[in-house]
Amino acid sequence: MKSLASRFAALLALVLVFSAFGVCAQQPQPKEATVEAPLYVANRPVFVFRAPMFGLTAKQRAARAVERIDAVPSARLQEPVLVTEISQDGVHGYIITQQGATMFAVFPADLEPGDPPLQKVAAEAGARLQAALLVRWEAGGGRRLAVGIAWTVLASVILSAVLMALRRGAREVEAWTRGMRARAAARSMFDWRRMLVQLLMHLVQWVRLALVLVALYLWLAFVLTRFPYTQPWGATLGESLRELVARVLLAVLNSLPDVAMIAVIVVLARIGVKVLHALFEGARASGAALPALQPDTIGATKRLSSGMVWIFALVMAYPFIPGSDSDAFKGLSVLFGVLVTLSSSGVVSQIMAGFVLVYSRALRPGDQVRIGDEEGQVLSLGVFSTKLRNRLEQEVTLPNAVVVAAKVVNYTQTGKPAEMSISTTVTIGYDTPWRQVQAMLVMAAGRTAGLLPTPVPVVRQVRLQDWYIEYELNVFMRPEALKYDVLHELHSHIVDVFNEYGVQLMSPNYVLQPADAVLVPKDGWRPPPAV
Repeated sequence: MKSLASRFAALLALVLVFSAFGVCAQQPQPKEATVEAPLYVANRPVFVFRAPMFGLTAKQRAARAVERIDAVPSARLQEPVLVTEISQDGVHGYIITQQGATMFAVFPADLEPGDPPLQKVAAEAGARLQAALLVRWEAGGGRRLAVGIAWTVLASVILSAVLMALRRGAREVEAWTRGMRARAAARSMFDWRRMLVQLLMHLVQWVRLALVLVALYLWLAFVLTRFPYTQPWGATLGESLRELVARVLLAVLNSLPDVAMIAVIVVLARIGVKVLHALFEGARASGAALPALQPDTIGATKRLSSGMVWIFALVMAYPFIPGSDSDAFKGLSVLFGVLVTLSSSGVVSQIMAGFVLVYSRALRPGDQVRIGDEEGQVLSLGVFSTKLRNRLEQEVTLPNAVVVAAKVVNYTQTGKPAEMSISTTVTIGYDTPWRQVQAMLVMAAGRTAGLLPTPVPVVRQVRLQDWYIEYELNVFMRPEALKYDVLHELHSHIVDVFNEYGVQLMSPNYVLQPADAVLVPKDGWRPPPAV
């Protein structure tokens, strides 16, 4: 059953094909079933065959036309091309001839809706064929080829001169901006002047590259127009360049009002930022004591408010950016937003942690702090990280999120910038009077040059261990002094003072119970220097 159906379908297809050929022999085929066949002579479009006629398809008609035109001898290429009206088998049309030889024919079925009348279409096809034959005749002569080669050599010399001039100009610009680039390189990475200079350098390179491409484009278009066969290609390149320049100039003119609006928004934003800066500097000078206007937070508040102003200005200026309403710009904006969303979570957390550190006033530049396992002097509180200098003069960088999550011990007293608290501990056996130990520790602190006499040193018995007492000495030093140098001097004086008074600076440990009780008799509670 399936085989019978397939055979019936094949037979029906053959009948339809033969019926179509029979109709084509009598009249043109409907346009929906045709295939266009363009006719090119000397690389120039002459006519487009769209309908089969008298048993020939459109492609066959075009192939026969090419054979007849190629068969025209060189001596007849300059002869005039004529257009003559014909009527064959009831079909009206026009034939294009030269010296009585038919080149091809044009019929109403070859027209498209909206085309001019058939007579005008045939006349235009004849004129294009005449021009193409003249081009073929010119291409056959050596004079036109020699002239084209000469123009090509001249254009190549001019192109080389232009490229050399562009290269020399780029070198002069580089030499002229060397000092400016050196000054910009000394600035911070996010300084606007450094970014502006870098943008200017990239812009110079882009302009040079664009000029090189334009010069090559013009050279190619000019050279192609010097030879008959490639002249249409050169004309197309030139026309495309003219259309591109006209489109760009028109777009620039149409975008001038939007650019002016963007300039107004930028100027207003800059004025607003300057006003905010003046207010904050006035608050700093007047000694305002608001939470966000403390001396150590006013800088961060100023930067935060400036950033908000510029973000608001960007949102306001976005609709006026040329091309912002195009699908390409919208797609790029969506892609940029997705990338920022996926990759900026860590960056945003670091920035927010930085603001937390600034406004919590947990530490300031110059403070001596311990953050987790790191201890040192605060060098800077950045947007993304906090930098310390430890006792080995090494710079330690801690992400702000790590600082916020860690335990921060600030040895510099907040609100008293001239004082910084430090401490050290010793463990002495129970057989040494605690008053004597306290007095010796205070005496050692008094001999240390890096410590302040006031507030006075404080000694505390922080732990009563199994075999000894743990004493803690709290003293105060100037912030400009180096902590570990002061501790070194203090420890040296502690050793010296204990040696002077014959006190063993060791932590005893017992394996067996001593024969006598380890204690201090009452008459020995206050040995020198204790009082």
